[in-house]
Amino acid sequence: MTNERAALGGMLEQLVELGSIEFRPEPLDAIVERRLKAIWTARACPNCDADTLHALDGSMRIWCGRCDWKTTYTRGTPFNDSELAPSEFLVAFVLYADTLLSINQIAPLLDRTYKTVFEAIKDVEAAFTRGFPTVWNRIDHTIAGPTQVDETQQVCSGFKGQDPPRDSPSRGGSPEGGRTRWSGDQGDDMTLVAACRDVLRVISAEEGSAYDENLDPVIEEAGDLSQPLGEIWTDELPAYQTMEHDHRTVVHDDEYVSDEGVHTNQAECLWSVLQLWLAKFRGLSKQGLEQAAHTFGLLRSLTLVGAPVHSLIDCVAVNAFR
Repeated sequence: MTNERAALGGMLEQLVELGSIEFRPEPLDAIVERRLKAIWTARACPNCDADTLHALDGSMRIWCGRCDWKTTYTRGTPFNDSELAPSEFLVAFVLYADTLLSINQIAPLLDRTYKTVFEAIKDVEAAFTRGFPTVWNRIDHTIAGPTQVDETQQVCSGFKGQDPPRDSPSRGGSPEGGRTRWSGDQGDDMTLVAACRDVLRVISAEEGSAYDENLDPVIEEAGDLSQPLGEIWTDELPAYQTMEHDHRTVVHDDEYVSDEGVHTNQAECLWSVLQLWLAKFRGLSKQGLEQAAHTFGLLRSLTLVGAPVHSLIDCVAVNAFR
C-alpha cells in the first residue's frame, strides 16, 4: 500500500509537469478576498467602534471612514505577509488533510519547498481547529441520533522534529544516522478516541496504551458541537461504564450489534479511514498525532455535511475578527 500511495503522488506530479493538470489559484484567491472583505465591512472599526469600515475591489486595504484607521484584509490570518497566495495555503491544506498525499508529494505540485509547504499547512491547521467550533455552529445542519464512542491504539515514532532529538537507542531508535523510525518504548503509545454523531466526527488523543481514566475531552467537545450530546453508545471497555451520560453498551465478545440495535459501526468505519490516512506520515510524534487526528475528524465533518469552500475559509480566518 505504501508504494501505491507514493505512486499516486508521483503520477499526479508528473501530470502537473507535463501540463496536463494546472493549478489555477486565481478563482480561489478571489473567493478568499471577497469573503474576508465582507467580514471586515460587516463589523465595527476596532479603533473607534464605528460601523464605517470600507473595502474596494483590487485593493488590499481596509479603512475606517470615521477615524481613518487602516489595515489589510488578510490581517490576523495565516495569509498575511506570506510568500504563498491564500489559494496555495488552502490547496496545500486540503491535499494534506483530505488525501493520501504526503507533504513531500504536495510541495512539488505547488512548485514550493517542503519547508514552505510544511509551515503553511501547520499555520492553517492551527487556525482551522481554533475557528471550527464557531463556523460549525453557523452551518445549517441537523444532528440527531446517538453518539458512538470508540477507541483505538496508535504507536508514535517519538519526538519527530522536537526536543529531545531522536538520537538515543534507549527510545527504540537506531544509533545509525539518517531518517530512522521506531516503534517506541513505553510512553510512546497513544489512544485515539472518537465520538461520532450523525455527520459529526470528533477525535481526541490520550497518552497510554489503554484509555481507562477520563473520557471528558471527546465527550465534552462532541456535546458542544452537536448540542445536545444525545444517548451514548460504546463497547464494553471498563472506562465507559462509569460515565454519567445516558449510556448503552454493546458487548463485542458476544456481538457487534446488540438486540436493541446498539453498535459502534460509525466509529469503527472512521478508524478504517483514519488508519489509512495516518500511514502516509510513516510515523508521528505524540503532539503531531494528536493534532493530525483532531484535524482529520473536523475536516471530515465539513465534508460529510456538504459545507461549501467558504466554510473552510471562515474556519481559518474567523479568529482574526473576534
